[in-house]
Amino acid sequence: MITVFFDGLCSPKNPGGVAAYGYLVYRNGELLHKGWGVVGEGMGMTNNVAEYEALLAAIRWIRANAPQDRVVFKGDSRLVVKQMSGEWMVRSETSRRYVPLIKSMLEGIDHEFVWVPREANAEADALSKYAYEMHRRRQE
Repeated sequence: MITVFFDGLCSPKNPGGVAAYGYLVYRNGELLHKGWGVVGEGMGMTNNVAEYEALLAAIRWIRANAPQDRVVFKGDSRLVVKQMSGEWMVRSETSRRYVPLIKSMLEGIDHEFVWVPREANAEADALSKYAYEMHRRRQE
């Protein structure tokens, strides 16, 4: 079984800051892969954009490396987890753009989404912050 922890941030302001993300992929407790990145900066960037982009990046990796495995996605964004689980309606423009895309990318993959408290998502949070810091340093 694969477990993905994902997180995103938008800093120093939300919306309109730098949207960055991080994710970790584990198989039966063993770290297989970790990734991070910056989505963009300024108009249109939010923490939710970063969260959804973290999911997209993780799914791309899974499709390329472990498409037969069952996957549990764990995140501390209640909005993203509940929308991806189908428990909450998709209303915002951001969600309407990402949710159908992510669901189509997950077709054929046995998966579920689980909300976790922020403390249980510390590694993905740290990768998001790392991506942000690396971007900030490159700008200096």
